[in-house]
Amino acid sequence: MDTYNEKEIIALLQDPKRQREAFECIVKQYSEQLYWQIRRMVLSHDDANDLLQNTFIKAWINIDYFRAEAKMSTWLYRIALNECLTFLNKQRANNQLSIDEADAEMVNKLEGDSYFSGDETQRLFQKALHTLPDKQRIVFNLKYFQEMKYEEISEILGTSVGALKASYHHAVKKIESFLKECF
Repeated sequence: MDTYNEKEIIALLQDPKRQREAFECIVKQYSEQLYWQIRRMVLSHDDANDLLQNTFIKAWINIDYFRAEAKMSTWLYRIALNECLTFLNKQRANNQLSIDEADAEMVNKLEGDSYFSGDETQRLFQKALHTLPDKQRIVFNLKYFQEMKYEEISEILGTSVGALKASYHHAVKKIESFLKECF
């Protein structure tokens, strides 16, 4: 299968003999965009790879529960974001750090990450993103980086479009404020 056709893939998922093949197409189609969404949340390449793998493992285990009422990408993003939030909460709890201290530690990881190839401006932008509450960061990342429509984000997060617009607006203002202080 050379091109990804969601309807065909979902039909193949119903056939036990072709389910693995269909899931491999799903992994190929969504790996990169999910990786970057996860990476923007956890900053570390290694953590992002682990969470991406966990996302696909959970999706595979629960593939029979996918009812195709939403798009495959919506379902996968929901799994990935839940994995990120669980990971971040565990990390904060394990380190017994406040949210601010945990975010500072995440930014320190970014600065020591050999896979990070951004310049100082990009590093400051990532620091600004990490000043946002998790939910605002998710909304910002989906809207700004993934260029999703509010309606799509609403499906993923189960939040109203109005609330998402407000979250995005507040996130942008906080990022602008953070960057103005740095320059």
